Amino acid sequence: MASVTDSLRRLGNSGLAVSTAGLGCNNLSRKGTATESLDGSTAVVRAAIDAGITLFDVADIYGAPAGRSEEFLGKALGGDRDKVVIATKFGMDARGANGPDFGARGSRRYLQQAVEHSLRRLGTDWIDLYQMHQPDPDTPIDETLSALDDLVRAGKVRYLGSSNFSGWQLADAAWTAQANSRTPFISAQNEYSMLQRDVEAEVIAAAEAFGIGILPFFPLANGLLTGKYTRDNAPADGRITKLKPALLESAPWEVLEALQRFCDERGITMVQLAFGWLLAQPQVASVIAGATTPEQVHANAEAATAWEPTDADLAALDEILPG
Repeated sequence: MASVTDSLRRLGNSGLAVSTAGLGCNNLSRKGTATESLDGSTAVVRAAIDAGITLFDVADIYGAPAGRSEEFLGKALGGDRDKVVIATKFGMDARGANGPDFGARGSRRYLQQAVEHSLRRLGTDWIDLYQMHQPDPDTPIDETLSALDDLVRAGKVRYLGSSNFSGWQLADAAWTAQANSRTPFISAQNEYSMLQRDVEAEVIAAAEAFGIGILPFFPLANGLLTGKYTRDNAPADGRITKLKPALLESAPWEVLEALQRFCDERGITMVQLAFGWLLAQPQVASVIAGATTPEQVHANAEAATAWEPTDADLAALDEILPG
């Protein structure tokens, strides 16, 4: 069986290669989990490296307090920093972790201080992929792109990406970068799963038009696509059961049961289905999934290469999935 190391993909129209499974690092230092401690977080990060995962996605707002996830990631990587791609984000409320932002989190002023704080917490001299976590409606996109371009030219950042942008916002950023000779976004990180397909309306079309790679987050729909939850049974210690019980009440059980039958007929797991389906979609480069144990990391890494759908499989799934 191929490993994620053997199946690297280029991120958009760029030279940046990433593993088809990425580790979402929002669980590092999360209270009430095995990764709350540095030792627990280190175990997950080391398991990801052992599994061939090269993309580690974090943000300045992750952790308790904000920024702690970046600190834990930097410490856990240690001497392997050069072997991986660190993707972090700016632009949401970091609760003072980067100093005052005055509500202008896409401004040149804020960007220059935010990147320095992230670099220090990560313990590195550069960030491989620096992503704008969400649009800033009050700051012109050219101001943000100009400031980001300066960071690339200074060597503090190597590539740029977006997160939670709509299709028109991706197109606007791409056109603005091209018109003003700025470094463009090469990635778009948005929620995308078999149960959440809103990005197919406009985001994927914009990504195809401008050579932008898609990085899906929440690929397992908050756990509904793990196969652990059924209409009649939910693990008492499950994340959804404890933190988001409303999801179980509103879950599309008929769809999930049809997907389970699809998996049973092909001898694959629901997680393998979720990863394989996403990786067959246009522009998708890597699927970002969180984990709190090494076992979850290895399952996600295996799922990224375990099953590749045929055209007939995709057609059958289109009949099952909500549009």
